[in-house]
Amino acid sequence: MTAWTNDELTRIGTADELQMAPVRGDGTLRAPVPVWVVRDGDDLYVRSYRGDAGVWWRTARTSHEGHIRSGGVDRDVTLVEEAGSAVNDRIDTAYRTKYGRYGGAYVDPMVAARGTTLRLVPR
Repeated sequence: MTAWTNDELTRIGTADELQMAPVRGDGTLRAPVPVWVVRDGDDLYVRSYRGDAGVWWRTARTSHEGHIRSGGVDRDVTLVEEAGSAVNDRIDTAYRTKYGRYGGAYVDPMVAARGTTLRLVPR
């Protein structure tokens, strides 16, 4: 399994958004959508603002593959479900810290969407 480089972690982790294009069942990419991304150590995570109703997330959950662009990084990724994981407390804190300037109307749904947490693993 490939690991993120320190440069990739920094560039993606400090970017405001990530363009996520999950792989559909027929192997094609969905149109990319902007999502918030947070870093925890050497890992990167995303969640669906709309919870499990998010169309991009439902596609990602089915295929567990996608393509991301963020901070000048352009990579294919494996999407690993982290629902119920102990890491979710740290991810909640990361969302509040990184995006707190946008207020609770935006951050609270991201924290509430713990069940949609996906870890991005480079391929």
